[in-house]
Amino acid sequence: MWNRLRSMWTIPDLRNKILFTLAMLLVFRVISYVPVPGIDAASLNSYIANKSGSLNQLFGLIDVFSGGSLQNFSVVAMGVYPYITASIVVQLLQPIIPKLDAMAREGESGQNKLSQITRYITVPLAILQAFGQMALLVNLGAIPQSQFNLLNGSSVIPTLSTLATLTAGTMFLVWLGELITENGIGNGISLIILANILVRIPQQIGSALVSTSSVGSGASTGGLVSLAAMVALGLAMTFAMVFVYLAQRRVPVQYPTKQRAFMGERGTPQTTYIPLQVNSAGMIPLIFASSILLMPTVLSNYLAFSTNKGLSNFFQNISVFLNTSNWYYWVIYGVLVALFTFFYATVIWQQQNLPDTLQKQGAYILGYRPGQPTADYLNKILLRITFGGAIFLGIVSVAPALLTTNTSQQVLQAASLLIIVGVVLDTVKQLEAQMVMRNYSGFLS
Repeated sequence: MWNRLRSMWTIPDLRNKILFTLAMLLVFRVISYVPVPGIDAASLNSYIANKSGSLNQLFGLIDVFSGGSLQNFSVVAMGVYPYITASIVVQLLQPIIPKLDAMAREGESGQNKLSQITRYITVPLAILQAFGQMALLVNLGAIPQSQFNLLNGSSVIPTLSTLATLTAGTMFLVWLGELITENGIGNGISLIILANILVRIPQQIGSALVSTSSVGSGASTGGLVSLAAMVALGLAMTFAMVFVYLAQRRVPVQYPTKQRAFMGERGTPQTTYIPLQVNSAGMIPLIFASSILLMPTVLSNYLAFSTNKGLSNFFQNISVFLNTSNWYYWVIYGVLVALFTFFYATVIWQQQNLPDTLQKQGAYILGYRPGQPTADYLNKILLRITFGGAIFLGIVSVAPALLTTNTSQQVLQAASLLIIVGVVLDTVKQLEAQMVMRNYSGFLS
């Protein structure tokens, strides 16, 4: 392992890519401490720290993608969450809008066009999220109305300045991520999210240790046992996630070769395989399920001061029903994660249109005719392995609830672990490819 690292460091261009990536991540962490002008970050941080339940889960979900910047209320407080939302929207719209579907089939030029469209969509989504997030904080009393109010003439300019600052911070992170993707190692956006999660780990460990040492000896022993159990569960979940993330069903595919008629020989078909991943949806189903279950809480707080008390009470009752302290919340959450895993995996598979591509290339699966029979066979395999992946994600999403009472962070722990595993494995694969391309032995070999 150390020999691999040493040989990787001796490659000048690869070393420069790694240093560039680290430098851009350092710039991001410095920017995350630049506060938004005119906002009292201290009172906001105190409000979020003392809040529990679904609202704390909502703030925690946003904070995962901003690396603690929400508590500091820095210029990158929204993180890359609007860009992730825009990417999901573009992916889901491709089967519906023929032009987007055609762009996806144009190769690199089409992907560049889709990336540009994603950036265009990110801007209005960032503005909407900034406005909604600020309005929610004002309704909750975390931020005074004098600091954010479009209906007050004296606060219009500061309000517009806050919206512009938060939107510019998100677009800056998107630009930074694209620089890492082009000139560094790994996917830039994914690495920014990974950095956000990793910087929170020491703080969470310190908080857990302080909470166990600040009580009596008996409670402290119980707290240490609970902490050790959570660490063991985290290691077991990490191992299982790595195993499932790398698991795939390889479907053999044969490509015909040209016949050498002048020599009287017939070329043997070349055999390769289609890797169908067990978990092709990643952490997207966890975000979908969390967002849907948090929607009633968000709406009830938006409508808290509305004159329509009937609608406000309706969403308030739903938010109470979907409290994270109730056991049925986790049943609903696990079922939603499994359903969204099926949905997202199916959408991604349809976008690839692999059976049609195989038919155009003259490739075939032994025992199945090209066209619809091949499509039916691959769909059957996809549904079978996705079922296993959906059950796995459903179990992983609710596993932290079995050993901890801190319900506000249970969803985030599973999502964070899945993001860490996925980003680290993808980055290692890119390092492996870079070293193999330069005639070095692989990073993992």
